[in-house]
Amino acid sequence: MTHAPPKDADARRAAPPVICYKPDTLYVPPLDLYRKARAASGETGRVIVPPREARCFRVTAGSFFRITCPEGAQVGDLNLFEARNLDEHFYSGKTRALHGSHLHVGQRLWSCLPYLRPMATLIEDSLDWYGVDDDGARVHDVIGTRCDPYTHHLLSGQDYHNTCHSNLTRALAEHLRKPLTEAETLVHDVLNVFMCTGFTHDTGQYFMKASPARKGDHIEFFAEIDMLGVLSACPGGDCGSEHSSDTAECHPLEVTIHSPPAGYLDGWYSPSYNRYSRRHAPG
Repeated sequence: MTHAPPKDADARRAAPPVICYKPDTLYVPPLDLYRKARAASGETGRVIVPPREARCFRVTAGSFFRITCPEGAQVGDLNLFEARNLDEHFYSGKTRALHGSHLHVGQRLWSCLPYLRPMATLIEDSLDWYGVDDDGARVHDVIGTRCDPYTHHLLSGQDYHNTCHSNLTRALAEHLRKPLTEAETLVHDVLNVFMCTGFTHDTGQYFMKASPARKGDHIEFFAEIDMLGVLSACPGGDCGSEHSSDTAECHPLEVTIHSPPAGYLDGWYSPSYNRYSRRHAPG
């Protein structure tokens, strides 16, 4: 049953939108400083993430990490943790609320409550030309949660393990030497690297389309804190047909770590935890 619109329906719909959080009050990261440090940096680590698998990597505060498609279009699902405190991890929801549904250069990846501080700053994106297409799609989203076996079972009634959630779980379990059931509780909503997504105009449903990434495309971050990263090369490949698949063409992803010489980040400091008092009391 659909209710008839009230007489003032048009007036109600005409209420002006209000941005929930005004980003102009946020600290502006010093991109020029970061880029000068990056230009002087040397590679200090490299991790290859095989197709349909995930791998962990570590990056220290003041370093850079670049995610690249070394062979062809490939979507990646990224989790980030504070290196010594896994309770502090990437918070896609608050990142989305502060910056928008898809990330671009100069924006940051924020950690969860009660920490709420920048974990990494996006400094380079070879797909920054894409913008918004005719379907309303953009690249690098913080709206999709990650493909997972639970939703697959909900919709199909079948067990299926080639998902980013399972990939991230297995990689974390191996790296941390923890049981799968314990590692799984650490996996959280992701940054969908290279994924092209949006919401349909008619039903508002989340959709994906083939990633515009090609061989050599990359996205790069400055590490604001010491981090453990976990990256899955999505079993959907470029996600142009299926979210999780045994047949989609998939490629590896590459993570390279770069560190600058001493003195190139003078004046920069790793951000502290959020300074809210945690009293949770009025007055």
